[in-house]
Amino acid sequence: MEWFNVFGLVFTAVILTPNVVFAIKHKGKTGDRQNNRIIEVFEQIGRYGCMLFMVFNVPGTFFGWRSGESFALYLIVDSVLVVSYCVLWAVLWNKDGFFKSLSLSAIPSVLFLFSGIMSNSVLLIFSSLLFAPMHIYISLKNTKPTPGE
Repeated sequence: MEWFNVFGLVFTAVILTPNVVFAIKHKGKTGDRQNNRIIEVFEQIGRYGCMLFMVFNVPGTFFGWRSGESFALYLIVDSVLVVSYCVLWAVLWNKDGFFKSLSLSAIPSVLFLFSGIMSNSVLLIFSSLLFAPMHIYISLKNTKPTPGE
């Protein structure tokens, strides 16, 4: 089943979980401070593209892992990134500020880009390059400064 990546599905589902829980618990309490609709649209296109191409490998745009070692490295690095993301979410749950915004936007950005590079997925690389700068920009723009930052 070269067209379906079960590991990509698991990684995507795990990083989505704290976001869904947070959105449910904080419904209506998070405001969008940046007003650039074009940036929002590109971020969403990149986001959904990343999630889609983490799971589904489109023939002709996906060339697979170069070796068993590159696949193992993909699994190890992605696992570390996903665990780090979840740990940071847990530790920073009720906090706001630059570090939370940057880390919780940069980690998935790196996850998607690294996964695309390691799996030789042109569409995942493209989506992650679209998603990452927009997502980090929006996250930092929406940061609520904490005392001392």
